[in-house]
Amino acid sequence: MSAPAVIFDLDGTLVDPAGAITGGISAALEAHNIRVPDEDRLRSFIGPPLATSLKALPGVTEELVPKLIEHYREGYMREGMAASEVYPGIRDLLSSLRGQGCALAVATSKPGPQAERLLDIQGLRGSVDAVAGSDPDESVPHTSKGPIIASALQQLGLSNTDASLPGLVMVGDRKFDVEGAARHGIPCIGVTWGYALDGELEGEGAAALAHSAEDLAAEIRHFTTSAAAPSS
Repeated sequence: MSAPAVIFDLDGTLVDPAGAITGGISAALEAHNIRVPDEDRLRSFIGPPLATSLKALPGVTEELVPKLIEHYREGYMREGMAASEVYPGIRDLLSSLRGQGCALAVATSKPGPQAERLLDIQGLRGSVDAVAGSDPDESVPHTSKGPIIASALQQLGLSNTDASLPGLVMVGDRKFDVEGAARHGIPCIGVTWGYALDGELEGEGAAALAHSAEDLAAEIRHFTTSAAAPSS
């Protein structure tokens, strides 16, 4: 690998859903007479596959999941994407990394087309080289973020063999990002402005924590500079 590369999670890492996800899920549950859980439980839905989170709720049957997802998706596509906000400092960070020659990708549990559209609406699509998401049918389960990260690597022209080389790092806000990166031997920087529970990132083995975009820039520099160092 001749240049450093950074793979980012999307919701909770680059973009703050600003209540769009939790509000949309609440509306879908209410429309189908399912008791809405508390806010902390709803916030835990940001990161893992939506179908998996919904199935864990009392009263949600296998047959009801596609209907809930469709209801949620319609509202999110109509209003939620525009209501989301890019976290402070992220635009400048991506611009700086691109200027330094880093290859940048997004790996998200959000369906690929939704991720592309969200990035476009937020003016970030041109800031990354690749976007990898889950199956467009959100009712299709996936057990790990590993395959999504594998897709991001492939789009960047990297293989799983390249993944363990210095100069490649993942950035995310949930344990799913840390675990998925670990499957490929990639260190993961956890960001604390997202939706992880207290101790979640540390407990999963995040390589470092960043509390601001400035912190994140420094941590990325630490993990990627070895790739740019001249060989002896």
